[in-house]
Amino acid sequence: MDFNQLVHTNALFNAISVVFLALGYYFIKSGDWRKHRAMMISALVASALFLVSYVIYKLNAGFAQFGGEGAIRYIYFTILFVHVLGAIAIVPLVPITVMRALRERFDKHKQLARITWPLWMYVGISGVVVYVMAVHMYPYQGG
Repeated sequence: MDFNQLVHTNALFNAISVVFLALGYYFIKSGDWRKHRAMMISALVASALFLVSYVIYKLNAGFAQFGGEGAIRYIYFTILFVHVLGAIAIVPLVPITVMRALRERFDKHKQLARITWPLWMYVGISGVVVYVMAVHMYPYQGG
């Protein structure tokens, strides 16, 4: 198996989670908590699949190298740095937010979700941006 191909799978799971997160937000704002719950569970599943695929990829293929030069390098690494910090932060935030909803502590759930949701969205979107930049726009050419 070519583990390098998992980089595309990772980006796909990230993109899918962003779509589910956006729909979840739409449905809760529309007052449809059942569809909100279904979308948020779907986002959680997509993110969990991403995490499994990501770990397998990193253990077997390492890191994609960025080939851009000049100002774009600073932009890329700034996005990547904030993305990594956000990814670290959502690891505890997402399960805590989900547990509050499952325990029907909706006041506490809503309070934390106002932090968790935008951060989770940023991590998902920036993950796709980092992928596009490193793999499709400015791939490392070696040397």
